[in-house]
Amino acid sequence: MPEFSCGTLSGIDALLTHLRRLIAMKISFSCTMCGRCCHGLRLPLSIDEASSWLERGGRVELFCEAIPWPEEPAPDNTLAAHKRRRSFAAYSGQLPVRVIVSLMATFPGACPNLRADMSCGIYEDRPRACRVYPAEVNPFITLDRAGKLCPPEAWASDVPLQDEHGAWVDPEVDRAIIGMRAADAQEAEAKKRLCTRLQITTAGLSNESVVIHAPDRDRLTEALAWSRYSDAGDPTDVSDWTLASHRQRTLELLTSAASRSVDASKLDPGTTFMAFVPPDA
Repeated sequence: MPEFSCGTLSGIDALLTHLRRLIAMKISFSCTMCGRCCHGLRLPLSIDEASSWLERGGRVELFCEAIPWPEEPAPDNTLAAHKRRRSFAAYSGQLPVRVIVSLMATFPGACPNLRADMSCGIYEDRPRACRVYPAEVNPFITLDRAGKLCPPEAWASDVPLQDEHGAWVDPEVDRAIIGMRAADAQEAEAKKRLCTRLQITTAGLSNESVVIHAPDRDRLTEALAWSRYSDAGDPTDVSDWTLASHRQRTLELLTSAASRSVDASKLDPGTTFMAFVPPDA
């Protein structure tokens, strides 16, 4: 615990702020099996999980976003290091970028594995993302109870989920988080091969949008199997990615950076543009 001088009001304020932070980080949780988190979701999957999901008849889409990467950030930039680990290097025209590809199980309404009694039909084999919820995988995101689907009584439990230092107390949750972070890093190059196989080279601009690709089940199943092999393609062969935007100012900036870009309204059929910020007025 940091040292505080309590002889002044500023010292007392600092101590109270620190104590409030510790209390806020300590969270208890127990699932009530309300089923809210099993409806209308986009569920992040590893490559193996995506293959299993497809085998069961589910739907998997690729969410693609790109980060302009003209130079390597400073070594102490931990956020940039996190993004670098889970992305692969590419180009958009003459602009170096790093591309993040997320495999997502998508379904309207109830999850296809959800039973009538709100139990999971594949509980022992459920994806890591299901094991993690409502915790956070991203180390830069703080768990916000108000942003979760769980009812108030789930948080009234005396079962610890996170301790006052921010560590995940539940061992299964902790293992699932470690596994998801490891898969994100280990599979970045395999996802590059996956996009090569599927001829996917369009992405949104990170923090502004993602471009969603939805190949048919058979084609995606074959491409996932192909992507697992490190000799399936030349890992140094960089595709030329096109960055989509619905904002004229963004498109102008991309053009000035000699990037290959496209207005989101002109994307090919079979792709979906999902924006996180409003378009131009």
